[in-house]
This record gives sequence, structure tokens and C-alpha cells, in this order.
Amino acid sequence: MTEQRNRIPRRDAEGRVLTLGDLLGVSLAGWVVGVLALATLDLGFSSLSSGEFGQANGWLAVILPAWLYWDDFRAWGFGAARVVAGLAAGAVGLTLGLVVAGFTADLPPVVSGGLGAVAFTVGYAVVWFHGVRWLARRTG
Repeated sequence: MTEQRNRIPRRDAEGRVLTLGDLLGVSLAGWVVGVLALATLDLGFSSLSSGEFGQANGWLAVILPAWLYWDDFRAWGFGAARVVAGLAAGAVGLTLGLVVAGFTADLPPVVSGGLGAVAFTVGYAVVWFHGVRWLARRTG
């Protein structure tokens, strides 16, 4: 008997993420895992030394979402659509993240960076998902 596993995110035959909900859901789950891992490491290091908790860079929480985005970028294959969409999504995501981190600069770095990372994650996912599909249709 052949058993098919449900994989998340769902992908098409070329390996591209099928829905924006899957892309957002998995990337936000990756962000949560990153924040929890970062907080755990920061707590461990601050308890071993005289440093304060909360001084780690919260932007590190974007590692798992960025890995997912890179995987989807590669799945789109060769073409200008993926490069342009990736650059546009990166610019929008980074701008949103920096604005949010700037507005929350009075908070500890782990919090302000983490909030900037989640803004980047959402901004990149939305622009990438719609942008690469629109550009791929336009360029053939």
C-alpha cells in the first residue's frame, strides 16, 4: 500500500509553494522557532556570564523563513521573474523590518529585532508570492 504524506508547505510538481497561506504559515512558524531558540540561547549565555538577557540580535529569528524563501526561489528555476520578484520582496521586507525595528528601538534588541524580523517575514512573503507569479505570467 502506498502511503502519501501531507507535506507542509504544499508544493506543485516543480517544488514551488502552492498558496500564500502555506508560505506565510510555515515562515511565521519558522520565525517563532527562531525567536524561541534565540531567547533560549540568550538566557543561557546571560546566566553563564554577567551579560543581560535580551541583548541578542532579534534579527537572527529570520534564518528559518529566509531558508524557506531561498528554497522557493530555487524552485522557480532560471529566469528574470524570480530575480526581480526576489529583489523587490527583499527591498519591501527589509524596509518594513527596519521601520518596525526603528519604532521599537527603545525595547531590548531581542524584542525590537524580533519584531523587525516578523515584519520582514510577512512583507517578503506577500510580495514574493504575488510578484513572482505575476512576473512569470507576464514574461511567459
